[in-house]
Amino acid sequence: MPHHRPADAMTYPRFQGIRTFMRLPHLADPGRWPEADLAVAGVPFDSSGTYRVGARFGPSGIRQESMLLRPYHPELAIDVHEHLSMIDAGDLPVTPGYLPESHAQIEEAAGRLLDAGPVPLFLGGDHSVSLPLLRAVAKRHGPVGLVHLDAHGDLWPGYFGGKDTHGTPFRRAVEEGLIDPGRSVQVGLRGPVYGPEDVGLPAELGLLAISMDEWHEDGSDRTAERIRRRVGATPERSKRQSGTRDDLAPLYLSFDIDVFDPVYAPGTGTPEVGGATGRQALRLLRRLAGLPFVGFDLVEVMPGYDSGAVTQLLAANVAYEMIALAAVAVRDRHAAGPEALRHEAAS
Repeated sequence: MPHHRPADAMTYPRFQGIRTFMRLPHLADPGRWPEADLAVAGVPFDSSGTYRVGARFGPSGIRQESMLLRPYHPELAIDVHEHLSMIDAGDLPVTPGYLPESHAQIEEAAGRLLDAGPVPLFLGGDHSVSLPLLRAVAKRHGPVGLVHLDAHGDLWPGYFGGKDTHGTPFRRAVEEGLIDPGRSVQVGLRGPVYGPEDVGLPAELGLLAISMDEWHEDGSDRTAERIRRRVGATPERSKRQSGTRDDLAPLYLSFDIDVFDPVYAPGTGTPEVGGATGRQALRLLRRLAGLPFVGFDLVEVMPGYDSGAVTQLLAANVAYEMIALAAVAVRDRHAAGPEALRHEAAS
């Protein structure tokens, strides 16, 4: 089976070629997806935005700024291309302006990608796309623990007479049993809300909320430790390093670019001041290495509001950190030995 990786930047300049993520091979044919360990896929839907729109152009913008990414991750000491065969699977189908129809299309296409085997990294799109993605993931893995970085909880019951929007996906995910609230955490919440009852929504639904103020005060290392404990990765469990899937239940990481302060990420739909710096968020993600993520999404990037492409560049680097997390997981499973690999294959 081929091991897919980008063209060599020393022989093929970065500015040349079709704009895939990290210049990965573009394999939109589902028959080729089993060749990959990780697949990047765009989800260009933004018809559920309640303020700014334009996240349908997020996947292409992130791909454009990913040209600068290189294979070796110094902080995690890993070459992501050595451990992962990776492809860009293109964009999932959507119908602009029609949320139920688009969500059904997204769920079906994401399910085919999951069934093919690679860990998916989805580039949104507005945050409503996380709901059909979680539906597809839960059908194959059961309820997952959710690690959700965002300025907003996206837990409102509904908008405009109960309609689903980008502010409701995780409410629906809890109601549908797609996530396990007891192993789920929302990080970076901040800003004004509609009333005091909104502040208590995460606790009401059983999720742990870590505000942006707490993250600022505690720092990324301590915040990451709180996340790890919430999802079940206690220090004792980490020491075992069994590498088997039953050691820790599957997790899903959803990252809204508006968790960053607008100074660092102006190109988004609902910016909130007082957010994370690039350094804070990247350090936090690196401290989650070793957790069993079975899928990732990165949403709400809007190139039309992005001066100098700074948001898109930051988003590309966030996606790279997600890839590094997947690479570390593969490396650790191989380091655990043949028994762990046999257990994974059987599961």
